[in-house]
Amino acid sequence: MSSLDWIILLGTLLFIVAYGTWKTRGNRNLNTYLKGGNSMKWATIGLSVMATQASAITFLSTPGQAFESGMAFVQNYFGMPLAIIIVCAVFIPIYYKLKVYTAYEFLEQRFDHKSRGLAALLFLIQRGLGAGITIYAPAIILSNVLELDLDLMIIIVGLLVVVYTVSGGTKAVSLTQKYQMGVIFTGMFLAFFILISKLPEFLSFGDALNVAGKLGKLEAIDFSFDIEKRYTFWSGITGGLFLSLSYFGADQSQVQRYLGGTNITQSRVGLIFNALLKIPMQFFILFVGVMVFVFYQFERPPVFFNTSEINALKGSGAYEEVSRLDDQYGILHEEKKKSIESLVQTYHTGDEAAISAKEDNLVRIHEEAVAVRKEVKDVLIRENSDANTKDSDYVFITFIMNYLPHGIIGLLLAVIFSAAMSSTSGELNALGSTTVVDFYKRYIRKKGSDKHYLQASRWITAIWGIIAILFALAAQLVENLIEFVNIVGSLFYGSILGIFMVAFFVKYVKGNAIFIAGILGQSFVLFIHILSSQGIIKIGYLWYNILGGLTVVGLSIIIQGLINTGKGRG
Repeated sequence: MSSLDWIILLGTLLFIVAYGTWKTRGNRNLNTYLKGGNSMKWATIGLSVMATQASAITFLSTPGQAFESGMAFVQNYFGMPLAIIIVCAVFIPIYYKLKVYTAYEFLEQRFDHKSRGLAALLFLIQRGLGAGITIYAPAIILSNVLELDLDLMIIIVGLLVVVYTVSGGTKAVSLTQKYQMGVIFTGMFLAFFILISKLPEFLSFGDALNVAGKLGKLEAIDFSFDIEKRYTFWSGITGGLFLSLSYFGADQSQVQRYLGGTNITQSRVGLIFNALLKIPMQFFILFVGVMVFVFYQFERPPVFFNTSEINALKGSGAYEEVSRLDDQYGILHEEKKKSIESLVQTYHTGDEAAISAKEDNLVRIHEEAVAVRKEVKDVLIRENSDANTKDSDYVFITFIMNYLPHGIIGLLLAVIFSAAMSSTSGELNALGSTTVVDFYKRYIRKKGSDKHYLQASRWITAIWGIIAILFALAAQLVENLIEFVNIVGSLFYGSILGIFMVAFFVKYVKGNAIFIAGILGQSFVLFIHILSSQGIIKIGYLWYNILGGLTVVGLSIIIQGLINTGKGRG
């Protein structure tokens, strides 16, 4: 990195932290700290909601996901627009009517304190893990690329977030997220246009799409009913609906964003703005990954993008074996490059038979190259069973560091850090408010002053920040990061949503029944995940959201019936 890159990176981050701290220096009561004094307009709400979702993982991992597996991941979001319509119609009016600080306060009014505590606890576990992941994810990648100490990177990112989140509360989070999203959009569009300009002159945009499509990178929608597949239209429209309903309706990191709105209309418009923009944004980020894939058909890519894993083998026979495979991969790359050039020329002749033959030849070479990459991963696993062989998270950052001009590199790194900070700040803010309102104020200090609860909120938010940093320091992730975050969410979101679904729509069920059903439903989802992770059964993780939600609803109705029957007999 050049001095210019460091100036842009550090200047952007320090400005965001200083601005958020300065603009919210007047917070003097709990309402202002936790709900921003209900002063947020729809644009700030919409961008804040989006920024809390769009962590650094989104911009590091999603392009790599497309590079590796194509556009299918976009199906994960197909259920989101419908979910937001339901949240706007059902959830928001009730939250505003009851004037709650957290979503879980409503559950005590509907059921009892046990149900409120259970849902809040499940949120704290899930989001506490998530906060650590959103700090760890960019740190592990950037530390490798920039050759900086991992622990130092984690501590720097974590402390920067804690400073303005603790000092400014919800309003600081929302205001800084608005500018962070501006940095993020600017950086990603610049990266895309520079990427397109670096493609060979003979390759038109249409030709690039044809090549990507033939190699399986543009298959965005899969209508098959195979539940073993992680991403299909049906898992997205159903499992994604349940995931999004729980995320936007019952996850305090999102609820807190729109509870700070001036009124119901501002909150609704902010959420709908997010619904309209989210799928196109994810599609665009995935498409950037596809174009990076096309770019690397002409520029020689590494056989394995996480070079630190390869370097760890130096001096061993395994390193020589990987070097041999790397040479083989280079030969295949040159062969594939010539094959694409010949295919593009044939496209312009219109000779269908020749086009088909050359497409088949290209696919054959590509599959051979993929097989070589798999051999490299097998060597890494053989030498170190803990080796991280999912290198897709390193694809986009490798492109940024090696092929973008100085200044733009600094801006793109600012994008990644900004996304990490914006997502983590929203999570810490929600963790602090939930802990104070649903546990501290409810069970520990029931009659404290407003000033006392304000100070408690600051301290508890800071403590969650430290917990997130400590978790990040201890984390070891082996999945693709964008998938890992969604897996963690899906383990808990279904059960939380089931509790809220019963609260809103099944008036027959009371507190004891929903409490037992919530515990059993969550246990069932964790059991299914253990079976799936061990290969005993195969099921895409998006279905966890449906299983958890429907299990809680069904069990609560059955248990309430048994309770009523027992009372009748008594």
